[in-house]
Amino acid sequence: MIGYTTLGVKDLAKSEQFYGAVLGELGAKLLMGMDRLKLFGTGMGAPMFGICLPYDGKPASAGNGTMVAVQCDSTAKVDAVYKKARELGAADEGEPGQRGPGFYGAYIRDADGNKICFFKMG
Repeated sequence: MIGYTTLGVKDLAKSEQFYGAVLGELGAKLLMGMDRLKLFGTGMGAPMFGICLPYDGKPASAGNGTMVAVQCDSTAKVDAVYKKARELGAADEGEPGQRGPGFYGAYIRDADGNKICFFKMG
């Protein structure tokens, strides 16, 4: 149902390196890149994760209550992606763990304050 999401960032090159490495842990790669937008994913027919310089030219800011959740295929993958993000400077917003019946998740904030959840259902 979701084609892609985008998060506004302040430094596109720095964010491209961060998300390239973090999402690379999930088998994603840069699929499309333009001057102000980069889209990562596992293929053009699958949902993509994007970063962008805001179109209106105003500074990027993280939305209060806004979060993007990225599905992983195992709890070990959640752990690995969380660890990679933290190694690359992401802030901890919740270490990997069981959050409820059938939901294992970990939470970080990127350099721009965007909140990301990496999770495994079931």
